[in-house]
Amino acid sequence: MYPSLFHLPFLHTYGVLVAAAFLVGLWVVGRLAKEAGLNPDSVTNLGLYCALAAIAGAKLMMFLVDIPYYTEHPGEIFSLESLQAGGVFYGGLIAALLVSWWYMRRTKLPLLRTADVFAPAIAIGHAIGRIGCFTAGCCWGERCDLPWAVTFHSEEAHNRVGVPLGVPLHPTQLYESAAEFAIFAILYWRIRKPHTEGSIISLYLILYSAARFVVEFFRYHEQGNLLNGPLDTSQWISLALFAMGGAYFLKQRVRHPAKAV
Repeated sequence: MYPSLFHLPFLHTYGVLVAAAFLVGLWVVGRLAKEAGLNPDSVTNLGLYCALAAIAGAKLMMFLVDIPYYTEHPGEIFSLESLQAGGVFYGGLIAALLVSWWYMRRTKLPLLRTADVFAPAIAIGHAIGRIGCFTAGCCWGERCDLPWAVTFHSEEAHNRVGVPLGVPLHPTQLYESAAEFAIFAILYWRIRKPHTEGSIISLYLILYSAARFVVEFFRYHEQGNLLNGPLDTSQWISLALFAMGGAYFLKQRVRHPAKAV
């Protein structure tokens, strides 16, 4: 666990890996855009807009799922800890999807074909970003006694994100990262095969939401639960996105069985 590179307090490993994730994702989407016959410049610009929207959306979702705390401590919204926090991924994903829809209508990029080339890029970027979470100590798991349990010892990480020290925990960051690398491999392979437009992004929604739903059972939830009940906020969103992706997937399978994923 190395929250800072080269022992420099201003060079956060998490930030470096998130930047690397963005650059790798942008390279993947640019390459796939050319293969799909899309304008690489327009698609790259869309990637930049999505990145900004994702940052804002992830922060907003973080505040929403913990409304009681931020209502009692409104000053924490602008604290250094809140600004450094990565936020909730689903908030970033939803915001990026909304901005994508707006930008693609404005630039006349084909909606589903563009979404398809972004799906593998989102997966690989998220996979790298979750490694950043692991190095920073955030998004940690529940206590466990399994052989692959991880124990954090960095006082810097504890002070920054609150990760417990000296306690064996589920490496939920690595669970999700491994799932995303696998999803990327599946999507990158499948997008280069005959497929109907929209089938790749729908497959991403199915695979990621299923993986996230399972990982949430092993994750410690330091944030609130917006919807309450036996499932947390991310799991409810997972179910909704799984249903959306699954409905489109089945619809395309019936309409175009020869090209079905």
